[in-house]
Amino acid sequence: MPPPFAEQVTNRESAAVEHSSLLSPDRPSWVVTTLSAVTGGGALWLAIAAVMARRPGPPRLAARDGAVAVVLATATAHVIGRLVRRRRPPAAELPAYQALVHKPTSSSFPSAHTAVAAAFTTAVIARHRRWGTAMTPLALGVAYSRIRTRAHWPTDVTAGAVCGVLIGVAIHKSLRP
Repeated sequence: MPPPFAEQVTNRESAAVEHSSLLSPDRPSWVVTTLSAVTGGGALWLAIAAVMARRPGPPRLAARDGAVAVVLATATAHVIGRLVRRRRPPAAELPAYQALVHKPTSSSFPSAHTAVAAAFTTAVIARHRRWGTAMTPLALGVAYSRIRTRAHWPTDVTAGAVCGVLIGVAIHKSLRP
């Protein structure tokens, strides 16, 4: 009898990560580890929103939407994580994982870092394209950093991104200018 679906996905992801040239088990650059560290908890995104809020009009509205998205995405990712228990990649001995300042122990699914980054960026870009476009490389960097440091499986990051985008769109549609 074949292993359960979740185990099959994990086995395939493990093989893909192992053979990827972009996901070396070696210690990642300081940029990757710093990005992973400073985006935990949403503080960086809220600081960006505070800077945006100093400008009247669309930037201030985008800041409001982004801040609400951070709070909602954080809560949603943590609730899903409690419902869907998934082990993190077995990487405790790898230099990529050892480079992390904070070694996560919670459920791996979904990536809260990625959910928050995607929610903030989506909410902001929906209200103010220029600010949102400027945030996009940062959000993509967060997603990459979570896989590169072996804190998450690729599907955890993908689920976090989808969750974040949906939250960002919902925030934009529900909060009026």
